Amino acid sequence: MIFHMTALTFVHVVISLVGIFSGLFVVLGLIVGKRYDHLTALFLATTTATSITGFFFPFHGVTPAIVVGIISLIVLAVADFARYSRRLAGGWTRTYVISAVLALYLNVFVLVVQLFEKVPSLRALAPTQSEAPFKIAQLAVLTLFIALGFFAVRGFHNQPLRAQEQTAEAA
Repeated sequence: MIFHMTALTFVHVVISLVGIFSGLFVVLGLIVGKRYDHLTALFLATTTATSITGFFFPFHGVTPAIVVGIISLIVLAVADFARYSRRLAGGWTRTYVISAVLALYLNVFVLVVQLFEKVPSLRALAPTQSEAPFKIAQLAVLTLFIALGFFAVRGFHNQPLRAQEQTAEAA
């Protein structure tokens, strides 16, 4: 056990946090019109790994966590397709930006759920996660990500392909 967590939980948490932090930099880059290719690859890979490793935990039937994991994987598939298969051409730029922001939001949404479940002071405020503090926190996160998404769509324009991407495309 690491920090009172199983190895699976520890790895899942680390991957999740890397996905969240790299995703925040990617989204901030989108807002200012910058394409961070390596950071984007890290964000998409770790966020995908987060969703996949979430399915390794024991569960009985369909749970909200399973539903969020499935939605996240679908959103990430769209982001990957828009970014890597369609190379952000035309409307795929907007599709990528929206799906990337949504994927990050889903990861942060789960983080807030886990914080209210695992941190004693937050758990005391919302033991069933149906209380006002939990709802307010999730509403604040949702509002923040709607704003981030809006500014990311407005700020990010299709950046010109690099020389190696243009060469590969020509082949």
